[in-house]
Amino acid sequence: MSFVLIQKSKSYPKLPYEVMKNTILNKHYMLTLVFIGEKRALQLNKTYRGATYIPNVLSFRLDSHNGEIYITPRTAYKECHKFNMSPSGYIGFLFIHALLHLKGYTHSDTMEKVEKRYMKQFELT
Repeated sequence: MSFVLIQKSKSYPKLPYEVMKNTILNKHYMLTLVFIGEKRALQLNKTYRGATYIPNVLSFRLDSHNGEIYITPRTAYKECHKFNMSPSGYIGFLFIHALLHLKGYTHSDTMEKVEKRYMKQFELT
């Protein structure tokens, strides 16, 4: 099994997460995707990044073939309108963004271009 979805949050959009992961990373990459509440997200952000805000997404590269992504749906739902996106589309964007970080991308124009390409490919708005 190369993909595990854990739901700690009450709801999350039904998107093709495993297909997206396989397309961006590959089918052999072991990924755990966790949907969490704001309290847990803040705790993780403080512990691992020293940051004191509630993140919309966190990604942790464990090694070259394993990683974890934590998405905070409630935070994402609050932010999606700022980007003129649906809640589902924005969560899909956050997942793509985190996958690209696991692949080694850093925030840049190149990363934004790749994000846009995958957003179009997976029909996320």
